Amino acid sequence: MIVFSRKLAESYQDRLKGKFPNENFIYCDTMEEVNTYIRDTEVYVTFGSDINEEFIKKAVSLKWIHVLSAGVDNLPFASIRERGIRVTNVRGIHKTQMSEYAISMLLQVYRQEKSVIKNEENQVWDNQGISLREITGKTMVVVGTGAIGSEVARLGKAFGMYTIGVSRSGKKVGHFNENYKISELNQALSLADFVISVLPSTKETKDIFKYEQFKAMPNRAVFLNMGRGDAVMEEDLLAAIRAGEIEHAILDVVKEEPLPKGHPFWTEETITITPHISGVSPEYTNRALDIFEENLQVFRRNGDNYINPIDLTRGY
Repeated sequence: MIVFSRKLAESYQDRLKGKFPNENFIYCDTMEEVNTYIRDTEVYVTFGSDINEEFIKKAVSLKWIHVLSAGVDNLPFASIRERGIRVTNVRGIHKTQMSEYAISMLLQVYRQEKSVIKNEENQVWDNQGISLREITGKTMVVVGTGAIGSEVARLGKAFGMYTIGVSRSGKKVGHFNENYKISELNQALSLADFVISVLPSTKETKDIFKYEQFKAMPNRAVFLNMGRGDAVMEEDLLAAIRAGEIEHAILDVVKEEPLPKGHPFWTEETITITPHISGVSPEYTNRALDIFEENLQVFRRNGDNYINPIDLTRGY
């Protein structure tokens, strides 16, 4: 039995049934409904936030969890590993929309779009008081060189940027002119006009961007976080912005979501907030199901060449 934690549109249900006519697909609306099938669930397809220790205990038949997002940091890894349950995710399907988002946000800062829109709303014609710049030819540092980071770098190179990647290993990755180890982060940051964080949430990445890191950046730097909110020490970012250590911050992710009303991030002119939308795309479900379908075939033939297997010891 294959249980989905959310209902799919009928067109997607028909697609799966057409490709896998012998499978028993169950689509649920609530966790109460999921719980009625939990003991017989062999494969669970979810966005991940509904799985805890109790769920793993009850799901006695569970062999494989497929997470329909890239983030898996909330999963109870120890229990899953103890049971020998396989976990995969849809890492990589966000690269197109998230890289487009990144470029659009950098352009938003350099082309002064906040001011342009404000002038339009106030019916002000001002083509002298707004300073417009070009992102072409700048240096972009991307922290996290997976599928998303590499695609951001590819688009950056289309704008003639010099691209630097930072990762745990520092190994060479396509579309980057240089690659640094995470232990060399500050050295890479010192070269940046733009810093893009697409880091996952792990023990090693939590609060990795502290005041020290913002101080290491040139004061012209624009910092964008679209990975995980817990990569940033938010008090330090706010202090760095106010001290002029960096020019602008763009945050699509924060530690507490939704960002509370009254939070100082809302009113800082040099901070742009977007509501965790960088990964949104009308193609999301199609791309997610492409990976699930490939992995379901592997699962049924007892193979081991899954797309996007999660290392349960590392959490990503």
